[in-house]
Amino acid sequence: MGMGAVTEASHRHTAAGGYSNADWWPNQLNLDILQQNPPMANPMGDDFDYAAEFKTLDLAAVKQDIAALLTDSQDWWPADYGNYGGLMIRLAWHSAGTYRISDGRGGSGSGTIRFAPLNSWPDNANLDKARRLLWPVKKKYGRKLSWADLIVLAGNVSLETMGFETFGYAGGREDVYEPEKDINWGPESKWLGDQRFSDDRELANPLAASQMGLIYVNPEGPNGNPDPLLAAHDIRITFGRMAMNDEETVALIAGGHTLGKVHGAADPRKYVGPEPEGASLEEQGLGWKNSFGTGAGPDTITSGLEGAWTYTPVKWSHDYFENLFEYEWELHRSPAGAQQWHPKPGQTKRTTPDAHDPS
Repeated sequence: MGMGAVTEASHRHTAAGGYSNADWWPNQLNLDILQQNPPMANPMGDDFDYAAEFKTLDLAAVKQDIAALLTDSQDWWPADYGNYGGLMIRLAWHSAGTYRISDGRGGSGSGTIRFAPLNSWPDNANLDKARRLLWPVKKKYGRKLSWADLIVLAGNVSLETMGFETFGYAGGREDVYEPEKDINWGPESKWLGDQRFSDDRELANPLAASQMGLIYVNPEGPNGNPDPLLAAHDIRITFGRMAMNDEETVALIAGGHTLGKVHGAADPRKYVGPEPEGASLEEQGLGWKNSFGTGAGPDTITSGLEGAWTYTPVKWSHDYFENLFEYEWELHRSPAGAQQWHPKPGQTKRTTPDAHDPS
């Protein structure tokens, strides 16, 4: 008779702090997937018709409320450049970016970024704050506006208010109220593991992301190796499995990184606490508590990379492409130790603005 393997954890929120059956017997047949999101778990009731509720929504008013929120910087999580638009675009994309064509799983259709494991993936660091910032809008419109729809709409409004013309918006995404337990996110048992590739770098089906806990690919390169050709290989595979061709991939990467910035004020291994699902109860659903400086604003630590991609990070432009092709680039380390590319010295006198300098 074999013994089960119990996984150690710094916080156990099971009854009396004990281990669950799944901890003791990780290979036990799990039948939970046969009754996912049952009617009893829906706080709206059996007769709730989200499509009908959504049709009663004053969408223009919702967009106005979101637009006002974007420039209402909060002391507990200050907005970069006085605008949360970049953060909300990232939230919307990371909600949608789990979609894969192999089995149709993932995506923004039911708001699952609110739940484990997605809410605690390393790639989703600090998006818990984005959802918390959106709470007043969700509270105001209640059952008429799902989290799934609100998250995508916040991304749309962010793009529009910063000068990008979108194709429009379509609602109707009905929320689920518990994690999805039947999706294979990969075989790895550690964050950023990549046991999903064969020896000749073929990605196993049905997976799309290149490493466990990432939405798509590692921004430093495959496994942190800053090789552009190897990165291009992974990018083409991953985005292809998200139903994108090369042209669409380039448009998404360049467009998404025209606005906002990345955050790497210091080494996350020294200063950043557990993700939401691993954090203590007093964190009240938030994670990645940062003990460096103020823990926010100029001291924010997210991906470990640091800085903006354009000179106008809250205004739509073509600077991303212009900068990419105009300059020669060389590797540097961010303050957090992440590998990233900077223009070689002496090529430009222009600099990106300070995200928290009001001048």
